[in-house]
Order: sequence, then C-alpha cells, then structure tokens
Amino acid sequence: MAAGYLPPLDTTKAELTTAQTRIKITTRKRRVTSLRKPARVQEALDFWSFAGAAANVVMQLGWPEVAYGVMESKVESGSLMHHPWKRARTTTQYLAVAILGTEEERTAFREAVNSAHRHVRSDERSPVKYNAFNRELQMWVAACLFIGIEDSHQLLHGVMDEEEAEEFYQSSKTLGTTLQVPDDMWPPSRKEFDHYWNVASQRIVIDDTTCEFLNDLVDLKMINPLIRLPFVNLLRFLTIGFLPPLFRDQLGLEWTTDDRRRFEHLFTFVSIVNKFLPKSIRFGGSRWLMRDLRHRIKHDRPMI
Repeated sequence: MAAGYLPPLDTTKAELTTAQTRIKITTRKRRVTSLRKPARVQEALDFWSFAGAAANVVMQLGWPEVAYGVMESKVESGSLMHHPWKRARTTTQYLAVAILGTEEERTAFREAVNSAHRHVRSDERSPVKYNAFNRELQMWVAACLFIGIEDSHQLLHGVMDEEEAEEFYQSSKTLGTTLQVPDDMWPPSRKEFDHYWNVASQRIVIDDTTCEFLNDLVDLKMINPLIRLPFVNLLRFLTIGFLPPLFRDQLGLEWTTDDRRRFEHLFTFVSIVNKFLPKSIRFGGSRWLMRDLRHRIKHDRPMI
C-alpha cells in the first residue's frame, strides 16, 4: 500500500489486538442453520445483515478525515442527518451492487458516487485535510463494510473456520474495487487483512465534535420521533453490540458481558426463525435494491 495515512504494512507491527478492534463472537454452527452454500459474501445479504448499519457508519467515521468529510459535506441531498432514509438507501444499494451487480452496473454506480465525491474535500476551516477521492480513505470505508457483513454473517450462521473465512474474504473484494480501491490495494489474504485492520484502527480518533455527532447517530436523533421512539432501544442495543471495544470506549458506551450474551442470543433466535423464512423475504431487500438500480440506469435517473 502506498505511503500516506498508514505506515508501510509489511514493516509495521500492530499495537492493537483483534480483541480490541473486533467484536467477540462465540456463536457455534448449528445444524438447523449451517446447511448453507459455500461461505461467500453473496450469501450474506440477508436483511439482518443491515442490522449493524448505524454501527458501521460509526466505524467509518473513526478516521477523522472520513468523519469531517461527512460532517462538513456540502452535498446536502446526501446528508446523513438531513436525509437519513436517502443516505440509507444509497449505502445499502452500494452494498448490493458491489456484491450482486455486473461490472457495468458497478461502473455506473462508481461514476455516480464520484460525482458526489468531487464536492467532498476540506477547506481552510477544516480541522483535518481530506479528499473523498483518497484511496486510503476509501479502503478504510470498504474495510468497515467488510467487517460489518462478516460479523452479521457469523452471528447468524456461526463462526467460520479459517478456510471458510478465507473464501468469504476473497469473495468480498468488490466492496473496495467498486469504489476507487485498486485490486492490489485490497490485502491479498484474510490474515493480511486482519493486520491491515489492526494497524488502521490505530488511527481512530473521536474528538468531542465527532463524539457528539456519533452519539446522536447511535440515538437515531435524525429520525422522526414518532418512528424512532418505538424502536430506539432495540436499535441502540444493536448498534452498540456491533461496535468493537475500541469504538465503544472512545464514545463512552457501556457494554457488559451480559449484554454480549443477550446480543448473541438474539441472533441465535433470528437465525432459527430465518431457517423457516423463504428466500424471497430474507433476500428481498437486496433484490429490490438491484431492481431499483437497474430501473434508475435504464431511465437515466439519479442513482444517489
């Protein structure tokens, strides 16, 4: 990886451990839910894979350049706080096209993202310098997306062994390459990705401004209270549960051993229920997103 925000990965020893930078998952494979196709990211787009979406945004904003790029964004139509549903749609649609789309569809979506990113750059008032086209920043965002999908997949289906984890990882490369991340920038193996993640997590700095912004996100302050109040406790629980210890500590969020057990028990219950749901329901959201994207491309409508 080229020099920039991170030191050379091949000569840098990670100061953080996986126990600090990843959530702890002890879920074992269950016979009722483990009769699945090979461990590939295409099989992970169950609608519960989006349960940690808010946590994933928090993780992405752990790098100050990404945080201020979002908080200071001049693209008001895509603002997380002003247009949360539109932002949620474009983010989940990105996941769908990166994983399920054709090369032509990925290219079209990349160009749409680029058109928005051209306006996301720091100015003289910004406390940090950033440019949304920076490949290291995009690699970090893509890595966060991978972490989120892998975590939700293992919570639902059980912890993967090394061979399965490698296969799952190799199938996920398009999460980055659909942006500006070149193929050779994506760590070549799962083990090397773990090293990248631990080194990159050393850059996580959540200052007071970002902390206030992210706590509002955790509490879903951008959602209409009539919609938020009935679900805020569950969604807050899910969001905190998907955050690694490093992030929870910087945000001052409490998470006990009993909380973690309840979190895993919830996904155990969901995984059993999922077994009896038809694929049209479990994967319906991703399929709808792809149909919507193809409609937008066909009729030359904005994609983001």
